[in-house]
Amino acid sequence: MSRVLYLATITLTAAALVIGRPAAAAEEQHGEHFVACAKACASCQLHCDSCFTHCLSLLAMGQKDHAKTARLCADCAECCKLAATLSARQSPLAGPACECCAKCCDECEAACAKHPDDKHMAQCAKACKDCAKACRDMLKSIK
Repeated sequence: MSRVLYLATITLTAAALVIGRPAAAAEEQHGEHFVACAKACASCQLHCDSCFTHCLSLLAMGQKDHAKTARLCADCAECCKLAATLSARQSPLAGPACECCAKCCDECEAACAKHPDDKHMAQCAKACKDCAKACRDMLKSIK
């Protein structure tokens, strides 16, 4: 009888390990979405802050059409900073922050994309597009 009990215990333990693997893999993949999002948001923050400074220099040279873009870049950078921080922590508030971040990035991207010949602004537009996608991918992973 003890041999049967021993074999049953081994079988149940092996089954638990096999069943637990998909859950662990899903959790690991879930975490990867948070990390990818945090990295994209941090990168976007840097590009937006840099583009903000660039727009200020253009404003100083009299190019007043960059006033709105400068404000959008500054605000987008702040939103990206929050989303990056909360995503890196896998915070329960990362979802709402990333929803907001994706929308901010959409607006900033549209404003910067109006100046495709300007290297700073083109890089900012691309970073915003990448960030919005990463945020939306992360949101899909948590729903």
